[in-house]
Amino acid sequence: MALILSGKELARETTRSIKAMGFRGAGPGLAVVLVGDDPASRVYVSSKEKACGRAGIRSIRVELPADAGEEALIREVQRLNRDPDVHGILCQLPLPPGYDRHRVASAIAPAKDVDGLHPENVGKLWRGEDGLFPCTPLGMMELLRRHDISPHGMHGVIVGRSDIVGKPMAALLLREHCTVTLAHSRTSDLQGLCRTADILVAAVGRPGMIRADWVKPRAVVLDVGINRLDDGTITGDVDFAGVEPLVSAITPVPGGVGPLTIAFLLRNTVKAWELSAG
Repeated sequence: MALILSGKELARETTRSIKAMGFRGAGPGLAVVLVGDDPASRVYVSSKEKACGRAGIRSIRVELPADAGEEALIREVQRLNRDPDVHGILCQLPLPPGYDRHRVASAIAPAKDVDGLHPENVGKLWRGEDGLFPCTPLGMMELLRRHDISPHGMHGVIVGRSDIVGKPMAALLLREHCTVTLAHSRTSDLQGLCRTADILVAAVGRPGMIRADWVKPRAVVLDVGINRLDDGTITGDVDFAGVEPLVSAITPVPGGVGPLTIAFLLRNTVKAWELSAG
């Protein structure tokens, strides 16, 4: 039977450890910029605000209409860059059509870039330096450490090449001496490649794409997918029922990787505050 890698307890521990630091009014402040009125984005922002409250971190919400324009958004980001009471800044994705998310990410001060998307932080990640890095991969790496799963000498296959999961996860695994293959929808013989993975990361947003015949026996499987089906249920990119009996460890959906994203956003915010304080 596979070890179930639940992220819930790690997320709770991370939040408790931040709360135990006993921040008061001068503690970390996280600003979230919400552009437009996307219902899902509002839910995500509210979840982040509640998590900040549980951890004792100040939360600042900045809302702009969808038609505010990219220049207005960048001016708002620059204002937050100058605000000494704001230590972390993120712009809730996805942005409305007409906004260049790369240009917006580049406008955030690197020392306040808690999403880890500024080119300076991306460069530090790939150079093996310290910086602020994307939250979901950070959480997955800590989940592996907590369960004494060392990527050293393993072959990691990541299906999905996004800037927030696939690419940074590849860099973090490389830091731990893992041999990494970054795959995607156009990869030749994707199924065969997945079967070579000692650590398989699924981050493509396709429900049940990774089936039992895609997985190497005794592999470690990390499912980043969060897909809502027509009946309202949430499922991952991995066919959990078919894959779980074959592997050594696997994350469930929901309750696996998902809870770690906001928890490590809080940890990045504390790190940004510590950096600002020297």
